[in-house]
Amino acid sequence: QAALEAARRAVDAVAAVPSGDNSNILTARIARENFEVANVVARIYDPRRAVIYQRLGIPTVATVRWTTDQILRRLLPDTTHSEWSDPSGSLLVVERVLSSVWAGHPLSELDSDTRHRIVGLTRSGEARIPGVDTIAQDGDVVLVAVRKDAIDELDARLAGPTGAGHH
Repeated sequence: QAALEAARRAVDAVAAVPSGDNSNILTARIARENFEVANVVARIYDPRRAVIYQRLGIPTVATVRWTTDQILRRLLPDTTHSEWSDPSGSLLVVERVLSSVWAGHPLSELDSDTRHRIVGLTRSGEARIPGVDTIAQDGDVVLVAVRKDAIDELDARLAGPTGAGHH
């Protein structure tokens, strides 16, 4: 801990990469939460844990498949990566970070009757199913069920509220 305290003023990033998942995530969380290191990453061998820690805001490097997916998401941010798709591939569930311009607006304003609908919300590391009166907050991550042919429409909508009827 003394090393992290001294390093806080001298480092911009911490990479926790020894062989233990628990020690890596603990190191990453202490660096981020106690010492306010902005950029941290933890090597995690169990991909189920990696997903959980990723949603808590701790970037992780895990198995080859999971890591490859995360790298592609960052290298090709405009490419749709789905969390789930139906067997025909026409209905997807995608994860999106809400633009800060949505803060203060009801999430229901994002829904389309037949093209896309918010089905999940992660806020401050806690996943939930939003109600019709749930108000968006800065940093929200939404899971959206969307028709494959409506991805561009969804992404345009997520860029911010526009038009009549929006505050």
